[in-house]
Amino acid sequence: MTFSIIFVALVLVFMLMALMKELLRPGLVLFTAVVLLLCAGIINTEEALRGFSNKGMITVALLYLVSEGVRKSGILEQLVFHMLPTKNVSVTKAGLRFYPIVSFISAFFNNTPVVVIFAPMIKNWALKMKLSPTKFLIPLSYATVIGGICTLIGTTTNLVLHGMLLQEHKEEAKAFEESAGAVKGILLQNNIDGMHMFELTKVGVFIALAGLIYLIFFSKYLLPDERKAEEEGSEGTIPPGMNRFEVLLGNRFPGLGKTLHDFDFYRHYGAHVRGISRGGSLLQGDYMHIPMSHEDTLVVDADDSFMKAWGESRVFWMINRVGDYEPPMGNKKRWFALLLLVLMIIGATVGELPIVTDHFKFIKLDMFFFACVTTIIMAWTRMFSPRKYTKYFSWDVLITIACAFAISAAMTKSGFADFVAGYIISLTDAVGGSSYGVFIILAALFLITNIFTELITNNAAAALAFPLALSVAEKMGANPMPFVVCVCFAASSAFSTPIGYQTNLIVQGVGGYKFTDFVKVGLPMNLIVFLISVLLIPFFYGLI
Repeated sequence: MTFSIIFVALVLVFMLMALMKELLRPGLVLFTAVVLLLCAGIINTEEALRGFSNKGMITVALLYLVSEGVRKSGILEQLVFHMLPTKNVSVTKAGLRFYPIVSFISAFFNNTPVVVIFAPMIKNWALKMKLSPTKFLIPLSYATVIGGICTLIGTTTNLVLHGMLLQEHKEEAKAFEESAGAVKGILLQNNIDGMHMFELTKVGVFIALAGLIYLIFFSKYLLPDERKAEEEGSEGTIPPGMNRFEVLLGNRFPGLGKTLHDFDFYRHYGAHVRGISRGGSLLQGDYMHIPMSHEDTLVVDADDSFMKAWGESRVFWMINRVGDYEPPMGNKKRWFALLLLVLMIIGATVGELPIVTDHFKFIKLDMFFFACVTTIIMAWTRMFSPRKYTKYFSWDVLITIACAFAISAAMTKSGFADFVAGYIISLTDAVGGSSYGVFIILAALFLITNIFTELITNNAAAALAFPLALSVAEKMGANPMPFVVCVCFAASSAFSTPIGYQTNLIVQGVGGYKFTDFVKVGLPMNLIVFLISVLLIPFFYGLI
């Protein structure tokens, strides 16, 4: 074992521990790892900065703006508002009505704004229908996840891995051109240049169907009933002229790490804090002297100006007016936003067809191209504020993605990925031969990635597993695409903890869930995705 492998292993252990303990934001933790690798000479400056110009990462940034334009149009609220039943309502019937629609929307739309929009609507609707909101909110989060894994743009994780494939293909092509007669790299050998729009759909649709059946018909038995004691603890008397809001603290909230005693919330936002919910439970005792965290939900009383002033800021992930929902007024921009989204998806899909690529050799009509065009049209038609467009980016996610490329390069360059891949492949011999070797290798790769994503973040988990997937494929002499697809599914399957996925944190705050609620409902979901991925990927990709 060389110095480079040992050093990379130590850096990865440090990074994982720092992410789990939340010592810094994920972007800064990964950037720290990149700097350590740079100082040790494992990667050079070009490799450290390569991710910041990657097409996949920039596409993620553009889709944040597209998502904001669609969100502000109000088309999604209108869709769900008319979809929620108002007569003869039951948990199962309601799930049949809106979980499939939510999954379909999430296949073409960023998961986080979908949950931010729908979570308060569904909670308030459930209370009006005298149903427990806790029966719907975790399934809402899970429905967006299983919908998102079905397409290239459904989740940032898929776009990250797409960008890594593009980068690896570019490097292989450059190396092949510079050395005449050299052996082609694993991606060139298999003619792989990223993923197309519906690459993940052929297996993902089976995962989505199985997941929806579980969420609609079985999850209600594992989900908790509404916790009356906690709800009463935050009620109290609302002063005249005031409304009650639930506020989920965002990463830009300036009071993180401070107490309400030290941070004057009323002076900053004109609202009185009535309680703090953390991990699904209202904090008891003197909450004024408890430091606030980005996972906290505050219960506040404020007038109508509070929503107008802070509803679209990134200081708070979400502001929900308790017990009330008014659908937005209709306008032409709503349908124009939907049309732009549909044209972007169709354009990116058709642009990958051979007949199109043959006639448009001077330009690549891919998702990046159509995301650029859609973003510019939305900016000039004022679908999002062009003067404030930078606030719609999740900068920490983008920095995490960019740094992930450098860490992935270090794992490959140092030999660490090949070292671990050798152990994964050796598992086939440990269980008595290669009859089921492909299934065992896919299972090991899935479990490694899934453990990472439950403990840290989905994008960081994908970055760590990507070089392992390529190394395993290279050692087996196999097409790397099925192994990358396995990583896509595993990295997005953060069901068993609230910290693995941002949407889980959002519904935890809105629904008042405990950590154990996610474990009980999420483990069967993890098992469903695991079994379908490992069993179906070999058949669809010719591994057996």
